Amino acid sequence: MNPVPFLPEPRPMRAAFLAALLATTATPLAAQDTPERLTVDMSSDTGAFHGGASGTLYGLYDARLPHPNLVEGIDLRTVSTKAQDGPQHPGADALEVSTLLTDASGGDTYIYMTDVFREFPYKWKSGDCAQSVTNYIEVLKRQAEQVRALPERYRKRIVFVPFNEPDGNMFSADAKSCNGVSWLKEPAVFLDAWDRAVRALRQTAPGTRIAGPNTSILFDQVEGFLRHAIAQDTMPDVVTWHELSDPATVRTSVRKYRAWEDRLFAGTKWQGRHLPININEYAYNYHTSVPGQMVQWVAAIEDAKVDADIAYWNIDGNLSDSAVQANRGNGQWWLLNAYAAMSGHTLDVTPPHRDQSYTLQGVATLDPARRQARVLLGGKSGAATVAMTKLPAFFGPAAQVRVREIAWTGQLGDATPPIVAADRLVPIRDGAITLTFGRDGLPALREESAYELVVTPGTIALPAPTAPWRQDYEAEAATRRGSGLKVRGPEGSPKDVSRFHTSGGYSVEGFATANDAALDFTVEVPRTATYDLRVLASTFNKDPLAEAQGPTNVFLRIDGTDAGELYLPLGYKPAVLDHVDTPVTLTKGRHVITLATRSRDGRGKTQGNGLVDRITLTEATPAGRPRSYDVRDAVMKDGAATFWVYASKDAPARLTVLADGARPTLSVNGRPVAGDTAFLLGGINKVVVTGAGARLRGLRVTDTGKADTRIYEAEAAQVAGSARVADMSLASGGKAVFDIGGAPGNGNTLTFTDVRVPRAGSYALTVRFSNDEQSKATHYNPDPLARIARIAVNGATPVLATFPNSFHRNNWWEMTVPVTLRAGTNTIRIAGEEQPNWDGRTYASHVWPDVLLRSRFAPNIDRIAVTPMP
Repeated sequence: MNPVPFLPEPRPMRAAFLAALLATTATPLAAQDTPERLTVDMSSDTGAFHGGASGTLYGLYDARLPHPNLVEGIDLRTVSTKAQDGPQHPGADALEVSTLLTDASGGDTYIYMTDVFREFPYKWKSGDCAQSVTNYIEVLKRQAEQVRALPERYRKRIVFVPFNEPDGNMFSADAKSCNGVSWLKEPAVFLDAWDRAVRALRQTAPGTRIAGPNTSILFDQVEGFLRHAIAQDTMPDVVTWHELSDPATVRTSVRKYRAWEDRLFAGTKWQGRHLPININEYAYNYHTSVPGQMVQWVAAIEDAKVDADIAYWNIDGNLSDSAVQANRGNGQWWLLNAYAAMSGHTLDVTPPHRDQSYTLQGVATLDPARRQARVLLGGKSGAATVAMTKLPAFFGPAAQVRVREIAWTGQLGDATPPIVAADRLVPIRDGAITLTFGRDGLPALREESAYELVVTPGTIALPAPTAPWRQDYEAEAATRRGSGLKVRGPEGSPKDVSRFHTSGGYSVEGFATANDAALDFTVEVPRTATYDLRVLASTFNKDPLAEAQGPTNVFLRIDGTDAGELYLPLGYKPAVLDHVDTPVTLTKGRHVITLATRSRDGRGKTQGNGLVDRITLTEATPAGRPRSYDVRDAVMKDGAATFWVYASKDAPARLTVLADGARPTLSVNGRPVAGDTAFLLGGINKVVVTGAGARLRGLRVTDTGKADTRIYEAEAAQVAGSARVADMSLASGGKAVFDIGGAPGNGNTLTFTDVRVPRAGSYALTVRFSNDEQSKATHYNPDPLARIARIAVNGATPVLATFPNSFHRNNWWEMTVPVTLRAGTNTIRIAGEEQPNWDGRTYASHVWPDVLLRSRFAPNIDRIAVTPMP
């Protein structure tokens, strides 16, 4: 091996955890400085739209979770995940998740081959340094043999990552490293291991791509790694490193790396090439789930035309803090959905501070074939001007500009589609249009939100949408009464990105058992109406005070009068936020909304321990009003238009295609729809319209208001073996069934023996379930387990359904599984058992008896509901 010059070792890195809309509260523009300006050059072309920023580390749990709609809806390109059957974390086994990814979006699965080991840094050594490397090469070969046996359509979407952060792991100065010396200082041992790994993988699974070096940042020493790999013909097919830094660093790092390529590839077989890059871990807790933070990363990643995977700081299987439950998305998911809707080529965007994080940033595209431009922006609060210059002639004398706000809903908060803030005809003057947020009816920017502009040729002024009045009220600014409540914080900020984002940086904690306290919010509403009250809150699921009940109950009062009981939702870590919503009727003017630990009569008391970040009042949309989906947001491909449709619950809805004179056909979640009614899943639904052509204007969705649903309580069904009925306070009948499952072949089952339907056909089986199973964590990831139910109808082969973790046995969610029933009486049997390893014979519980990796149980069942699927 030729000696390779390396730069001096850098200073040690930090540890890996290194305010309608606001128009009603925005500071008047005259009181602010001149609005910052973001300019989009519509005549420019910075390359084909890439779409690489939606990737995720450990974001898929298995072949079924999350729902494929969530995967396809963000056009997920890359997933980095653990080696198949590895013990690093429960779930996220590479070959299982690759089927979901390939089938849903055609993305690439990057296998972290080192995650076949436990702990982090990895517990990988098996002798001295040389013997440990030799044994590890055999481990790599066994993984490669598994991949070689895959069907081609899956095999070609696999990428091997033989080393993960070698600078802090296997070839670091850590006690668990190969020789106790960092490769950044003495590279020879790592480079030899790299060469041997690449050659072994290429020999065992020819044609499968290899990625590396996968360092924790783009060290200057990576230049030396490239020199060596060129000389030894062991260059990776994809170059990877991590950016656990800030958004601006992405641009500077990619420029730096590309300069190395241009220089080092000269005169070699790689001359003139730029290799694909995957920054396969990016962003921190403060960023993830927050559209206004993540849009800055998205802009930088798209500018660089690279792929990138959001880091795994929390739980797996939730698209790196994008997915909620099994089939719902938070604000971050809707941001990535808007990002995936971009097409054509990207445009030159000049932000006020190009290479400065935590400032206004944006990304823009122009699709001449669709005559459509799209802009995503965010990163600051207050006033800002967006100028689009040099518009192409096809836009005509005016442009139709729609503005939507993509709001933050908490890490675990289900989000509805983005709010339309404006949709107006804007004259084009001197080839340009200008919009100023915080002026002329546009809201001022919120730092936590991202904003989407869609620009199309203007023809006729559309009816101006009315954004609902909305106002936030911070908990830390409310009046605390009684004892036990206190301000918590500060939480995350640009100065402490390892902590979670909260509204205003603070929350109020102490809604706890035995405390007698109240929090008073003084609010003012513009008119007498019904308002949606949202409480952004959290109950840490492992708090001892939450053990008995789960979510924390608090008592709502309006102007001193009892108005109901709310349950502050559970989170997997303290300050991980979700929301609970309820309608309230208020008269015009001021009111006091109180959250208390006692009911007014003193008989009701809080059980648990919760915190509140803020409350939000939004003027409610009248019940039954249709929801519209614009053709501007449809994904157009092969004559079909795909709409991503939101439903608040699992229920039938009426779908009306807006296409004058056309006779289109519909499919919903892959099922053809004969009429105009379809069953929608709670959360995200894929609706495909074909045959409408250019006449398609959009889609209208209306709740039917009723459904022929039949409900069956689990405690009234047949319970066998050690499955048991137990009291559970938040179950629909006060009871539920637990311990369904066990060892392979067990008889611990739940059977509904008298499920009656009037006609044969497809039905929605909606299961109300809970699941609190959690593995002991080895570091910062909590490691909750999903559970698989084996659902057999009328004795047929069981269908597998994966149910996410609900964080407590008394926290009940719903998930729908399609089933086929015969007319008359049916039996539905639910069973559970540990799924085998990839070989179909061995089990994780035998290989790793001290590590809980795969559940033996189906979820706990409260009830099932059966509804016809039209």
